[in-house]
Amino acid sequence: GIALGPRGRLDIPVLFIPNTMKLYEAQVVIHVMRENGENWPYEHSAKLHKDLKSITVAENGGIRGIRWIYPIHGIPEAPQQKLVSAVVRCRARHRVEQRVEVLLPGVVPGATAMPAGRNAAVFDRNKPVNIQDEVHVTSGFSTAVEFLYELQYQSDKIKSQLDSLVGIHLMQKERDTESGIVTLTFNIVFAPNKPMRNAATLVVQCATGGIWKFPLLFIAMEPEVDDVINIEAAGLNKEAVVGFRLTSQRR
Repeated sequence: GIALGPRGRLDIPVLFIPNTMKLYEAQVVIHVMRENGENWPYEHSAKLHKDLKSITVAENGGIRGIRWIYPIHGIPEAPQQKLVSAVVRCRARHRVEQRVEVLLPGVVPGATAMPAGRNAAVFDRNKPVNIQDEVHVTSGFSTAVEFLYELQYQSDKIKSQLDSLVGIHLMQKERDTESGIVTLTFNIVFAPNKPMRNAATLVVQCATGGIWKFPLLFIAMEPEVDDVINIEAAGLNKEAVVGFRLTSQRR
């Protein structure tokens, strides 16, 4: 019953309040009819396809109404908590592998809501938890059973710098039978070629819907000294020269 004039504009608010971490689907259907109740004249209304959902054809000919159908996918995202970043630290021109665990509360199916007062967290694997192995994870960089994951950076420049220096692989997935919380264990490889300090975000998405984000920090320290060059003085006010080679790995 909303009247809309020619070239008018109508804003339709859509509210999304998910109670579980799964994908929700809906449709917004807008049906437009003439204010005076008359049909839009259309000479070939009888030839319109009967399955055409966007057009309502009157019995006596003409178009009675026009519909627009907009599909909506509601993807819940875990609230951003002030988590302590998992730090991956390495000397430049070296390589380090580090395992990092992330907790995913509210994963469905078979998961229960996380009790109040507990939040998702990122931490290193250093103490056993009461969990059981649930699904064998397949090999691959971006997909494994029910989860997708990727590293996001603050800018395209940082992404271009770290893409070839950082590798991430999902090692295993486990679920706590009591709380339903899923624990993912990632193996992160960091091989920097120069000192740097850059932040990143590990984004995990469940195939059934739901997104979790965890902060990471990559720190590359100064490299070790390659060699020591000793120069012996030939005498006071006299030059002493020593030669050494520098080999570039690129053109």
